[in-house]
Amino acid sequence: MLIFITFVNDEVVQLATLYELLGILVASFILNIIPFTGPSNMLIAAHAALLVNADPFTIGLLVALGSASAKSIHYVVTFFISGFIGGERRKRLDAAGLKLKNWAFLALFIVASSPLPDEPVIVPLGLLKYNPIKFFVPYFIGKLLIAVVGAYLGKAGQKFLEPFISQEILMVASALLTIIVTILLLKVDIGKIASKIMKRKLLNSLTTYFNEHPVQKSFLWLCFKSKNSMSEEPAECAR
Repeated sequence: MLIFITFVNDEVVQLATLYELLGILVASFILNIIPFTGPSNMLIAAHAALLVNADPFTIGLLVALGSASAKSIHYVVTFFISGFIGGERRKRLDAAGLKLKNWAFLALFIVASSPLPDEPVIVPLGLLKYNPIKFFVPYFIGKLLIAVVGAYLGKAGQKFLEPFISQEILMVASALLTIIVTILLLKVDIGKIASKIMKRKLLNSLTTYFNEHPVQKSFLWLCFKSKNSMSEEPAECAR
């Protein structure tokens, strides 16, 4: 009788764990299926790590799979919509596609593994009819990286805070933090901020380069002056 009860208890625990893991996959899919919204997958994984008694890699894998599957639907929709684009627009898209495809892998990995919005990369690649497998692989790898990191952080935070704070308070705090960060991500244009930072770094790099290379600086100034004088010649002739 005791053996039977132990067996049933083990089966119930395994079934409950299975449903918990399935819940992570479904929750990640639902939170990512709505375009331009949804919390960071790092926070989803960290929150799931507080709720589910599973190893961080499994949690991260399920979060990444749910997220990548949801965004793949966005990609497939735009992929088929592009079939209705014809004529000159199709030619322009194909020409742009030849240039963008060399950077697609890196771009997909970066947006998947960072807080940057995904849609500005996913939608254009779908319209360009980018290879679906080549789309999914780098995107999934990026999501897996960020989700596994989030799950490990969640487990580490749980072990550190559990002696001082109850499990219920940890869950509530995690949920509130997820909501706050999501609101901030929706309110703040991260893409614009990143663009400003990149422009500032580029400007600083150019300034440093020309300060260290006065010959190139003088040559650039002469070229610019020559170009301005050429553009002013027609106006002088008109007078």
